[in-house]
Amino acid sequence: MTARSADGASRPGSARSGSGREGSVRTAFVPAARLAGWVERFGAAHGGFRLSDDDDGVRLLAADGTVALLQAPWPPDGRPGRGSDPLERLGSVAGQPRTAGLVLVRRGGYGVAVAREGAVVASKTGSKYVQGRTAAGGQSQQRFARRRANQADELVEKVAAQAAAILGGHPIEYLAPGGDRTLAGLVLDQPALRPYTALSRLAFLDVADPNGSVLKKAAADICSVRVQVADAPDEANLGRNSS
Repeated sequence: MTARSADGASRPGSARSGSGREGSVRTAFVPAARLAGWVERFGAAHGGFRLSDDDDGVRLLAADGTVALLQAPWPPDGRPGRGSDPLERLGSVAGQPRTAGLVLVRRGGYGVAVAREGAVVASKTGSKYVQGRTAAGGQSQQRFARRRANQADELVEKVAAQAAAILGGHPIEYLAPGGDRTLAGLVLDQPALRPYTALSRLAFLDVADPNGSVLKKAAADICSVRVQVADAPDEANLGRNSS
């Protein structure tokens, strides 16, 4: 189970914070209706903050050194949010009812869906096994490689066909790929999805093997504010680095 901090962020990683210092980074997805409450809890947990409205999003610079970068789910496209400050406008943009097509694929299966206002409008999931790599050598390795390539090709073609069927008839504004980057990229490049080539692609979703619950969460995440929280660097580590 993924641990969550007091500010609700999850998925720990390693990256640089907005201040340019190394630190642990966690990502959370916050629905527009809960954004004000999330910001209030963040400020209470980190001693308050000052706000910076930057090109890449709204940045909260906390008194204890923690930095949170808040980004709208959609790219700028002439539909700005309403509000008296950047946070209100960000929440307004995130709350706009827009429609995205989800294409999630991994070696163990796939899920395609139409997402609007954080909910799944139409969807399809399935499984089709793609063999993993093998340590065998010689002709055995070549046979495994050919079999694996054939399985991957079949999966890509199947997912593209299913995606075209599910997305068709809906006013898709964006594509949201996820799962395995290579496989998802191959799916989106298939002729069956050519009508969607010109659409903007939303941030890639790191998901487990797609199923109904994974699709449901992905639909909610893709319509939410993406929050990246960078912890303040450890004081002991700062001391060692400066010595």
